[in-house]
Amino acid sequence: MRAYAYVVGPESGPGAALLDVARGLGFAGVSQFSTIAQAEQQTQITPVCFFLFAATENLQSLRGVADAVRFSTMRRLRFSPLIYFAESPSVEAITACLNMGFDDIITMPFTRKRVLERVARQVGQNLVYFETPSYFGPDRRGRTGSQPRAAGERGASQYRRLEIVRNLMSGINVVRDDHFAPAAV
Repeated sequence: MRAYAYVVGPESGPGAALLDVARGLGFAGVSQFSTIAQAEQQTQITPVCFFLFAATENLQSLRGVADAVRFSTMRRLRFSPLIYFAESPSVEAITACLNMGFDDIITMPFTRKRVLERVARQVGQNLVYFETPSYFGPDRRGRTGSQPRAAGERGASQYRRLEIVRNLMSGINVVRDDHFAPAAV
């Protein structure tokens, strides 16, 4: 697979286990995440970089990396898949990940087949992303977590709807980019 994977988490425990899982998935390369600058350089070599987050008790500790990716000025980095591996998911954990713009949350068991299927969902198909003043990530309407408001709703703020396709050869392709502003009352 012409994609790179960064494992975000401790070098022991869940982070080490996730590193082992990722190495068995056929990525072009896998390493422990260290800096955004390193990831920016990697996007010049491999068109798509996955960020695989190991389970943690403190989900807010993931926000720095998630925000750095999601609010990057580099398109290839900004639209990178963020996937959280939850050992024992709770509504609070899922909501926190969704609100940080994660693309997927995978729960145990972390079998090779199951993880490969979920990773494959992130490439080669149209995905809808929303950008608001406080959120950038996949369309979460109808799921737990914050949701962008429809343009016609009272008090709705300006937002952007982007339709993308991740391609392992060319990277991120923006198929559609729509801007919405609240109607004047």
